[in-house]
Amino acid sequence: MISPETALLLARSQFAFTIGFHIVLAALTIGLAQWLMLLEGLWLWRRQQIYLHLYKYWSKIFALNVAVGVVTGVLMEFQFGANWGELSSRAGAVMGPLMYMEVLVAFFLEAGFMGVVLFGMGKVRPWVHFLATCVVAAGSLFSAFWILSANSWMQTPAGFIIGPDGRFQPVDWWAVIFNPSFPYRLVHMSIAALLATACLVAAVGAWHLLKCPKQPGARRMFSGGLWVLLALAPLQAVVGDLHGENTRDHQPVKLAAMEGSWNPPPPGEGEPLRLFAIPDMEARRNHLEVAIPSVGSLYLRHNLTGTIHSLNQYPPE
Repeated sequence: MISPETALLLARSQFAFTIGFHIVLAALTIGLAQWLMLLEGLWLWRRQQIYLHLYKYWSKIFALNVAVGVVTGVLMEFQFGANWGELSSRAGAVMGPLMYMEVLVAFFLEAGFMGVVLFGMGKVRPWVHFLATCVVAAGSLFSAFWILSANSWMQTPAGFIIGPDGRFQPVDWWAVIFNPSFPYRLVHMSIAALLATACLVAAVGAWHLLKCPKQPGARRMFSGGLWVLLALAPLQAVVGDLHGENTRDHQPVKLAAMEGSWNPPPPGEGEPLRLFAIPDMEARRNHLEVAIPSVGSLYLRHNLTGTIHSLNQYPPE
């Protein structure tokens, strides 16, 4: 028999391994769907064959990405019950409908119109094919909506009561879905998906430019990816800062753990930026800590003297 601590570590490791692949594939699915919609829209508008060639090129990559992403996603669904059975048992009344809506609304949209996107070119009217591409792109965003709602609820739960049997029961679905951290996570993840896709598209374009500098499709990929990065990277910094403030206000213990802050800094000094530390849970302190004084206050409080609640200010439980 393995100890509960070992079982927990193995469950976490297996789930982390699966989701480590899935999150990349899911993000690229969202971004590539929008990229395909843009390419086909430009082709219908300008009637330049280069956009059609790029659409056919990236649709193959998109199909492969979705296929592998579905496999990892289904595996995660099983791990919810197998690795985290107690969570599924107690919180299933809240999380189950959210994940069901992701399948019913989002996945059915993507899967239902994917065949038209991949095999319907030339077989249906151009506007019908473009509509199918738009539906797949919208479906990927709906998928992000419902999954991030479920994830956010686990971070900042709202709209529920705990029954006498210890199970979570929803009482306000509006509060459940639009819980305090959901808007920040949704915007932050959606922009991250577009940024990741822009990096992929630009990298592929750069690789083709190295092989054939005069290739027009490569130039459009490289240029398009860089323009998206230029537009969205500064916005992501702002959204990320707002997301951090939301975590500070709604999950102060989590923030203290993220920062490795066991005790408040001396009076008059700000929160340091800890670059490296080995936490000691029993002694409730850090070993071999490398930190830059007061820099943490810049992104935590937007000044040089602001502080946060530290771990030792909370009960050990």
